[in-house]
Amino acid sequence: MTGEDQLSEASIGQHRLAGILGVPNNATGIVIFAHGSGSGRMSPRNNQVAAGLRQAGLATLLLDLLTVEEERDRRNVFNISLLASRLAEAAEWSRNQPELGSLPLGYFGASTGAAAALVAAAEGQNVAAVVSRGGRPDLAGEALQAVSAPTLLIVGGADRPVIPLNQSAFEQLSCEKDLVIVPGASHLFEEPGTLEQVMQHAKRWFGRFLSSPLQSAPDDTVFADRREAGQRLAPLLMKYKDQHPVILALPRGGVPVAFEVAQALNAPLDVALVRKIGAPGHKELGLGAVVDGDHAQVVLNDEIVRIVQPGKAYLEAETSRQLAEIERRRNLYRDGEPPLDVAGRTAIVVDDGIATGGTVKAVLKALAKAKPSRLVLAVPVAPKESLADLNSDADEIICLVTPDPFYAVGLNYRDFGQTSDQEVVELLRRSRVSSHLHEGP
Repeated sequence: MTGEDQLSEASIGQHRLAGILGVPNNATGIVIFAHGSGSGRMSPRNNQVAAGLRQAGLATLLLDLLTVEEERDRRNVFNISLLASRLAEAAEWSRNQPELGSLPLGYFGASTGAAAALVAAAEGQNVAAVVSRGGRPDLAGEALQAVSAPTLLIVGGADRPVIPLNQSAFEQLSCEKDLVIVPGASHLFEEPGTLEQVMQHAKRWFGRFLSSPLQSAPDDTVFADRREAGQRLAPLLMKYKDQHPVILALPRGGVPVAFEVAQALNAPLDVALVRKIGAPGHKELGLGAVVDGDHAQVVLNDEIVRIVQPGKAYLEAETSRQLAEIERRRNLYRDGEPPLDVAGRTAIVVDDGIATGGTVKAVLKALAKAKPSRLVLAVPVAPKESLADLNSDADEIICLVTPDPFYAVGLNYRDFGQTSDQEVVELLRRSRVSSHLHEGP
């Protein structure tokens, strides 16, 4: 029996809030939905996400946070404290239900409901995870600093007014966190395929933090983490071992993958320092990239630049800002060591995955000017379209998985947590030690 077969109306808590409860067999957790202004338990978008969560083995509770009388006063829609108290009431109700009481609990908030979910998480106990869709987490105010539950913020790439509000809230969170921007999605995620991406991201996040991996994880994910991805990528590159290749990782996420490749090939590991040049007010939209080197190279996507028309002053300022970050990383990662010379050698560029491929294209174009004998791109996952676009920039491309449809790199990993600067530094240090040992006296 599926979760769809077990939907039932429920009366929640002392305020008898109207709810829709769905409990699949062997549920691993429960997610309570907090709706935005003018919405409720019948929200078609949240019901679609809830259906996907139930298929992944999670119970769901969609409910009206306000009574009919309270809804008549529009001020209540923006009363975050009131909405948060109703979520806490629903959480308490669920813990008193025999079939739900032992399940780890998460909140899924949309619009103002996202702020309510974060406030409830900050004030409550035993909240395992929070996901926000097109939310206003900034309205949670000072409560953001008290949130300990791992929090995922999902924003539409075309929802420009809300993106900076989420970025600001993200900076205030001190818990484990991630911010995902869905390209082309508006505030309501009405564009084809965008709500499906929300569902996949939510499944990934709740799958990590609500009990054991979701029942559908073996089918929905390919790699346990970046380390495993590198271990699976390495055998396809062993043919280059005797050519004494150089492994170049895109930091930060590409470094754990590349480290495993470098170890298998007994090859030196370095970083290809590159930074995306984002569009004004839309940082995830790449106008191009700047690549480190003896002379820093800026590679622009002429088509996007023509559409966005950012202006010369903006491009210069953004390039300077990214060059400053490159310099910071150079000093931190290399610790005074010179970059590896790729001239006349096989250079293998490794990342944890590719989405559009704009940043990787810039790296490949820059490295080609250094005249390696062979330029290879190796990634665990990428869409076929991006690989086709990169085909002329590398002598060979090796990719393990090309999902169709492709949503996001992180959805192919069970653990896609952020790679820290400290982890990058440590892996580079370990690789240098290993390389010296292989070189011998």
